Amino acid sequence: MSTPVNVAVIYYSSTGTIATIAKAIAEDAERAGAQVRLRRAAELAPQSAIDSNPAWAANIEATASIPEVSPDDMVWADAVIFGSPTRYGNITAQLKQFIDTLGGLWQSGQLADKVYSGFTASATAHGGQESTLLALYNTIHHFGGILVAPGYTDPSKFVDGNPYGTSHVSGQGDIPVGEVTLTAARVQAERVVKFTRALKAGLAAES
Repeated sequence: MSTPVNVAVIYYSSTGTIATIAKAIAEDAERAGAQVRLRRAAELAPQSAIDSNPAWAANIEATASIPEVSPDDMVWADAVIFGSPTRYGNITAQLKQFIDTLGGLWQSGQLADKVYSGFTASATAHGGQESTLLALYNTIHHFGGILVAPGYTDPSKFVDGNPYGTSHVSGQGDIPVGEVTLTAARVQAERVVKFTRALKAGLAAES
C-alpha cells in the first residue's frame, strides 16, 4: 500500500487566474493519489477596490465556497503548494499576511520537514514571475522545508520555460489559462506528490 500524502494548495487570487491554476493543481494532486485541501487566503482589499473591477468582484463570488486557509491546514499537510499573482516582483499582501501568522508553528518546528512548491501569474512575460517564486522560496528556507520545484524534468518544461514553478501570463485578464499552463500544473503537482510520498515513507522507515 502506498504512503498516504496530504497536500494543501493555498492561494490568493484577485481576478481568477491563480484560482484557476490552484483548482487544476488540486485536481492533479488528487489524481496522483493525494488527499487535498484547496484553501484561499483572506481578502484584505477594501470593498470599493473590489467593486471597481468586475473580474475581481466576480472571482470573489465564484470562489466563496472555497474555505479560507487556517494554520491547521499547514499542520495537516505533508506538502504545501502556494500560489500568488506577482505584486512588484513579490507575493501578494494577502498571502504574505497568512504566512506572517505562522510564527508559532515555525517556532515549534511544525513547518519543518514538509515539501513546498509555488506557482504564480503576471500581466506580462517579464513581470516578475521568477522573482515572485524565489521570494516565496526564501520563506521555505526559514521554515526548514524541502523545496520541490519542477525544474526541467519533463519535456513540457521547455515549452512553458519556468523551472521554478507553474506560471502564466494573463495580459489584462484577456489571456485565459490554457494547455501549456495546465500541463505545467500537472507536472508540478505530480512531482510534489511523488517526492512527498517518498520522503514521508523514508522518514517513517527510519523511525
